[in-house]
Amino acid sequence: DKFPELSFAVGLHPLDVDKWTPQMAAQILSLASADSRVVAIGETGLDFYKAKNQQEQKAIFKEQLAIAQQLNLPVIIHCRDAAAEMAKLLQNFWDSNGSVRGVMHCWGGTPEETQWFLDLGFYISFSGIVTFKSATQVKDSAAMVPTERLLIETDCPFLAPVPKRGKRNQPAYVRYVAECVAQLRGVPTETIAHQTTHNACELFGLELPSNSIDNEAA
Repeated sequence: DKFPELSFAVGLHPLDVDKWTPQMAAQILSLASADSRVVAIGETGLDFYKAKNQQEQKAIFKEQLAIAQQLNLPVIIHCRDAAAEMAKLLQNFWDSNGSVRGVMHCWGGTPEETQWFLDLGFYISFSGIVTFKSATQVKDSAAMVPTERLLIETDCPFLAPVPKRGKRNQPAYVRYVAECVAQLRGVPTETIAHQTTHNACELFGLELPSNSIDNEAA
């Protein structure tokens, strides 16, 4: 309530599934239903890096997908070392329950994996990882995502982009992600800024900033 201008998402991260209780699904549903500032369910998903609780992660992720579908909200998906399992789970959920819209958050997948989620209708969001010299496949993915499905982010306080790598990340550093993605795609940074702003507003049901509307009208 201190910052009424902010929108947010609610959900349980896969690294926190040990905190899940039978009541938590109802709590997420209640909060997301009661507050119009909730624009998504998440961050949720699968994180199989050194994980021994993969089945628990899948079950809790599916519960949150069902909430997103019930409320017609997008889902913010975390996917680490689990792209094939994620694509299979989402396809099975789609086949049984119908589709859910959303975004692959802080994406680090190959172009082939990226295409799996584009085919499922998802947006793809790139973080500071895309600026790292070693992230060649992520760079290739950023170059091939259709303009209307492209998003950028910081994932702060983690993964600060070059030239701020190693420092505490912050929202202002999204400009470096935009600059890198623009270079990879051979377009002006302003084009990436305007398009990703438009895409984010489209996905999360937000109102376009007035300066973006003015620029589009011009």
